[in-house]
Amino acid sequence: MHGTRRNDHGGNAVADTSSTPDTRTPAQIEADIRRRRGTLAETLDEIGVRVHPKTIVGDAKAKVVSHIDNTLGRAYVGVNRAVSDVKGQLVTEEGAPRLERIVPVALVVVGVVGLLAVGSRRRKR
Repeated sequence: MHGTRRNDHGGNAVADTSSTPDTRTPAQIEADIRRRRGTLAETLDEIGVRVHPKTIVGDAKAKVVSHIDNTLGRAYVGVNRAVSDVKGQLVTEEGAPRLERIVPVALVVVGVVGLLAVGSRRRKR
């Protein structure tokens, strides 16, 4: 393929016929046309796949799942950290319970549960 080359919008080399005459043979021109048709067909197929509703829905689902996984991962780390912090407050480093901290927490929990039970009985009447 002779002549000056330049890039077209698709990134393929194209003969620049503006400054020099095209010296390719008809067979070379036909081969170039066949190659370009093949490239164009591949490009159109790729575009068809990208804009197909199933592809768009699949991509959207993948993004949502990724976001949910990321959110759940952060939540898990946060809960794990909170549980570790609470455990650190209620248990010594040796694993013995700290009764001076456990008893007040247990009393608060029993009180809240009692209030909720009394409140639900009043609503039922």
